[in-house]
Amino acid sequence: YLFRFYIFILGLNSIKKMSKNEEIVCLFDVDGTLTESRKKISDEMHKFMLQLTKKVVVGLVGGSDLEKIKEQMGGERCMTDFDYVFAENGLVAYKGGELIYVQSFLKHYGEEKSQEIINFCLEYMSKLTLPCKRGTFIEYRNGLINVCPVGRSCSQEERTQFNKYDQEHLIRKKFAEAVEEKFSAYDLQCTIGGEISFDVFPIGWDKRCCLQHLDMTKIKEIHFFGDKVHKGGNDHEIYTDERVIGHQVANPNDTMEQLRCLFF
Repeated sequence: YLFRFYIFILGLNSIKKMSKNEEIVCLFDVDGTLTESRKKISDEMHKFMLQLTKKVVVGLVGGSDLEKIKEQMGGERCMTDFDYVFAENGLVAYKGGELIYVQSFLKHYGEEKSQEIINFCLEYMSKLTLPCKRGTFIEYRNGLINVCPVGRSCSQEERTQFNKYDQEHLIRKKFAEAVEEKFSAYDLQCTIGGEISFDVFPIGWDKRCCLQHLDMTKIKEIHFFGDKVHKGGNDHEIYTDERVIGHQVANPNDTMEQLRCLFF
């Protein structure tokens, strides 16, 4: 009987280890946190994240549009690999692969104000002299405008070149400050993410938007992992939110290491 009782206890412990804790949510920035900048998720990281989904609720929170998130996270499979996928800071939200929410920058500001913002950005960029300029300087998304001084069609080498130049000359920081000052009456906010661009959106439409889609009555802990957590970075607001336990990471390997310590 003692032996049977011992086996029963071992079984309970095994079930406990295997069962998913729905009271804990882990949210992840994509670029620089789960993947190297603008690169695809590694096989090692993908397998690791699938193991994590068996333990806690997992959501992706990217500043990019859905197609770019899919491109980096292994394609269409990411929509069902993870419990939540929040594109554009959560302004486009999916749960279990189903669309549950969409917010629109255009509807919020209207065509006239939207064009005014875009025209100012294009004029500002026309006066910039950079190591190089390519194409696609403005990318209009559902919930925000992405502004890229070097142009999103730049090569990986040109991307790295601009990022190094930006770190020295603060091109994006000064540009973002100019946009916020010019349109202070519009309650605009700019955040810097990735290596080459920054996002423009109404104040409050940052990554905290994703939190509204979580059932707070059932959740005890929300963890967020991101690399751009400094003020002005696109992970800052959610990282410092009082509802969230923030974790700053340096790269995907650091993300895995921190997760191992917490959940494995």
